Amino acid sequence: MQSMCVHGHFYQPPRENPWLEAIEYQESAYPYHDWNERVTAECYAPNAASRILDGSNRIEHIVNNYSRISFNFGPTLLSWMEEKVPKVYEAIRQADRDSAARLAGHGNAIAQAYNHMIMPLANRRDKATQIRWGIRDFQHRFGRDPEAMWLPETAVDLETLDLLAQNGIKFTVLAPRQAHRVRRIGGRAWKDVSGDQIDPTRAYQVRLSGRKKMALFFYDGPISRAVAFEGLLNDGEAFANRLMSGFSEKRDWPQLMHIATDGESYGHHHHRGEMALSYAVHQIESNQLARITNYAEFLATNPPTHEVEIFENSSWSCVHGVERWKSDCGCNTGGHGDWNQQWREPLRNALDWLRDEVSPRYESRAREFLKDPWAARDAYIDVILDRSDENVERFFTQHASRDLSSEDKTTVLKLLELQRHAMLMFTSCGWFFDELSGLETVQVIQYAGRVVQIARQVFDVDLETGFLEKLALAKSNIPEHRDGAEIYRKFVQPAIVDLPTLAAHYAISSMFQSYPDKAEIYCYAVDREAYVNRGAGKMCLSVGRARFTSRITKDSSLLSFGVLYLGGHNVTGGVRVITSPENDAQVEKELTEAFERADTPEVIRMLDKEFGKNIYSLKSLFRDEQHRILNKILEATVGEVEAANRRLFEENVPLIKFLADLGVPQPRIFTLMSEFAVNAQIRRTLESDPIDRQRLESLLHDADKMRVPLDRTTLEFVVRRKAEQAAEGMRESPLDPKVLAQLQNVISAARLLPFRVSLWQVENVVAANADGMLSANRSLSDQGDPAAREWVEHFTALADELHLKVA
Repeated sequence: MQSMCVHGHFYQPPRENPWLEAIEYQESAYPYHDWNERVTAECYAPNAASRILDGSNRIEHIVNNYSRISFNFGPTLLSWMEEKVPKVYEAIRQADRDSAARLAGHGNAIAQAYNHMIMPLANRRDKATQIRWGIRDFQHRFGRDPEAMWLPETAVDLETLDLLAQNGIKFTVLAPRQAHRVRRIGGRAWKDVSGDQIDPTRAYQVRLSGRKKMALFFYDGPISRAVAFEGLLNDGEAFANRLMSGFSEKRDWPQLMHIATDGESYGHHHHRGEMALSYAVHQIESNQLARITNYAEFLATNPPTHEVEIFENSSWSCVHGVERWKSDCGCNTGGHGDWNQQWREPLRNALDWLRDEVSPRYESRAREFLKDPWAARDAYIDVILDRSDENVERFFTQHASRDLSSEDKTTVLKLLELQRHAMLMFTSCGWFFDELSGLETVQVIQYAGRVVQIARQVFDVDLETGFLEKLALAKSNIPEHRDGAEIYRKFVQPAIVDLPTLAAHYAISSMFQSYPDKAEIYCYAVDREAYVNRGAGKMCLSVGRARFTSRITKDSSLLSFGVLYLGGHNVTGGVRVITSPENDAQVEKELTEAFERADTPEVIRMLDKEFGKNIYSLKSLFRDEQHRILNKILEATVGEVEAANRRLFEENVPLIKFLADLGVPQPRIFTLMSEFAVNAQIRRTLESDPIDRQRLESLLHDADKMRVPLDRTTLEFVVRRKAEQAAEGMRESPLDPKVLAQLQNVISAARLLPFRVSLWQVENVVAANADGMLSANRSLSDQGDPAAREWVEHFTALADELHLKVA
């Protein structure tokens, strides 16, 4: 009679640059490239291979948490994972297949409204598309129809539930405070359950228009809050006991004890939270305290006996309903007591205005090409999931009202991209946090910038002026950012990409890396027709022409370029549309001849003359490439500074140690010099192969004596990556004792560091080899095989270093 379900809502806002369709480098996620990568390392990946420890804190089992919990992943996050972390992505899909096999065909995965739009604040048309895109994305990834859909922030109104039921969704999950009153189905008397009083252990039925109905689950509020905010995940045993406390012998019906939180609670918000989860579920299941199930399987055998009425326009993360996403209601993330969120309302008003300006224009223009513009928008998810030429043509065959030229098709694709970004700009995280200039809010304003750009191209209308007037009413808490219009000018306009900007990036970056004749740069294809590169000392000239094509909209242009590199960070170049191939070839010839004569002033004059105002510099590079090239340019200079600092440090080490021993405060210059030199030496030692343990111990001893703060983030990342590379060597050559010895060297060095190094991936590789390979080699060793004996010695020592329990 006792069933249990833990639900995790796994989600990151879409972070892709709207013009590149890729996430660019985010400094705040250091040492990772971006926040998706960081949260994956801290949460999504560990949950796919979570540890259960024995009484001696040795790893006894490695389990896939997703196979034992209910979960949803944001579609835009899964799209990123499919490309960037395919093993984790596949583990999630496998967990759904495994759970479906275990639970009578009901998989653990449920769908999500596409890009986390607050549904009650959306118009009916956007709600419908968000639901249909979420369903289609789920079908594409999990190979089945979803039985349920997670509503962003559990924000709900009856129209949204009506659309869910209309599209075949059987149930959703809400917070207990969203329930208003309940009664037995067929009964007359309602019971008020407002204020979190609803019994969470059964499914409820909600009546909708047109005799439609669907099921609702209301999660256990107190236990969910304890997981998210009260440190319950610090102890797996306590977590298991608290989950079991949700059952009551007073109830005489089949009970479903269930909680729901952000999935990121398990590892990202709470370190090792995934281990508390796996331990608790294992403890409950192995001791047969409750049956681990999911919502769909429970609903199939326990249909609702009671109906419920909800509070419309309510959510799980705003006690004021859905005000958090449209007003200064008082809900915020805290930490800035003097800030306000009065910017939320004018931001939403500006985006609502922009949406309403483009919608009728979209419908009118799209009718020139499409049978039904809004049906085509709903179906556009199939193109987003597969942008191959064949699939795009299939889309046009189904939805075009006539034969379309290539120019017509580009226009249609731009119209549909305008609609996609007009929905992305309502992603909930744009309003969730405290400041208008925050990462997530700038992201939604960038999506709006893409809408403005496409509207100018396909409608020949300037919406930017009116949009900025409304955006200026949103005031930043940070004086230097002033308001939304200033933020748009600072962070959106410089990010806007068109084909000439792409060509400038290609031309400048070609000075520092070689491209093939056919290249891909983010979501663009480059077909080079001519290219000349000449060098003279530190200087370099590149001239050429190429066709640049968007793989998203098929927009294309033939452009010529010329770039002069003067050394250091000094680069200047130009781009222009080719009007006469003969004239273009002559310009290339004259530029090359001037450069070969070492007539630099003439080269610069010609670039200015031929390319006019379309002049670009290193500032024009896309962020990742800019970061890479600047690091390359700075490498020699940083090396020289590091060497000079090391010499000064070594000359003054005795004095620094003496001052530290006396406990005398050191001059600031000594502190900076020591910190830079010691961390650099430790980093180089960790990067060496093999790692000199004696040298590392000596450096760590000196750092401790001199009270030098270690750069823990960087050093941990360096040794972790080195260990993971060595583990990959073991995966490829598991029987090579030299590979094992190399990995053991890195692990033993990691154990010397005065902070924890995450060896999660290494443990996975070693554990995978422990299953059958260890017993096979032990058998050979017992038979006198010296190679097998050496392997067993290295492997058992390695397992011991990693606290892996092996038979």
